[in-house]
Amino acid sequence: MSRILKTSGFLGLTVMMGVGLYMAVQLETGGGGAWLVPGHAHMGVLSILAVVMGSQVDALNVAGRVRRATTGLYLVGQWMLPLAVWGVSATGIAAIGMSTLLWGLCLVASMLLMAHQAWTVDRRERTGPGTATAAAD
Repeated sequence: MSRILKTSGFLGLTVMMGVGLYMAVQLETGGGGAWLVPGHAHMGVLSILAVVMGSQVDALNVAGRVRRATTGLYLVGQWMLPLAVWGVSATGIAAIGMSTLLWGLCLVASMLLMAHQAWTVDRRERTGPGTATAAAD
């Protein structure tokens, strides 16, 4: 599952960079690329966090249903939130914007699961990249 988060993060960053290049061309040639700015920012930040989440899922030994829930909720939020923001910006349909609450809640739930895991995991159970010793923690 951490591979999915990391891959999704790097793919999201690639999409964000492509949208950024498209926006730059549109703005330089007098086109209307400004509507992409809000989703572009969301996609970038959420994609960076997906890479971080992927590393931390391993480092904190998140397993089982908690691992699947954390990953699934985060992936849904990572992609659907920027898409909803772009949908509202492109169409002006407010109903699309209301869905951002749902996608944001998916992200919050995922972060709460990770916060709980970080708080409750025994230091000796931590393995993987970024593992700190008890004295350094």
